Amino acid sequence: MIVIPMAGRSQRFYDAGYDRPKYRLDLDGRSVFAHAVVSFEAAFATTPFLFIAAAEAEAFVRAEARALGVAEFEVVSLTAVTAGQAETVERGLDAVDWSGPLTIFNIDTLRPGFAVPGEPLAGADGWLEVFKGSGANWSYVKPAPGPEPWALETAEKRPISDLCCTGLYHFAQAADFREALAAERERPQAVELYVAPLYNHLIARGRRIGWRLIAPDDVVFCGTPAEYQALKSSPDARGAG
Repeated sequence: MIVIPMAGRSQRFYDAGYDRPKYRLDLDGRSVFAHAVVSFEAAFATTPFLFIAAAEAEAFVRAEARALGVAEFEVVSLTAVTAGQAETVERGLDAVDWSGPLTIFNIDTLRPGFAVPGEPLAGADGWLEVFKGSGANWSYVKPAPGPEPWALETAEKRPISDLCCTGLYHFAQAADFREALAAERERPQAVELYVAPLYNHLIARGRRIGWRLIAPDDVVFCGTPAEYQALKSSPDARGAG
């Protein structure tokens, strides 16, 4: 299942004078929502999708998902603010019957031409997609010693390496996500319930967590007004999304 949490308030956009949430903004005749979701077009016919949104967004999400051709999807509406992205995902999972693989992705990120990675990540208990970068606003992966792409540690807004997460997180089983979130509530690592730090609890239990490196140009961010305006000005920057 591909899970897209989108229950945030888009406060930065409203503060900047926009009159709608970021996922409804236009990019070359399509919504940001459409550009983000079409990243997974190759999975539309085979993989269920779960969108978790504020109640007022439900009709929009259903219409957009149908128009894109997503064959199977659920929309879970939330009426209250959550304690972070991980809790948003949890509330969505509580509302549907799903216990299989879980891939989480941001609604304000474009990942043109995404494909599921092959070995060795296919045998991992979870993995994060990363690019080489820097800055205080990313989640990070610290690689384990050796040639294989295994994670030693993850962190949120704390640079522990040059491997920045794109916002795409995978868990081999939904139960692993729930187990890690329960442990995070007992021993929180950040002020919010972010997804990236959850992997530390699985690593501590001996689970294998991998990372997949992509080129910075393979991912496009649209989470701030400045990033959105840059995309409006340079359509080619958003790739196939």
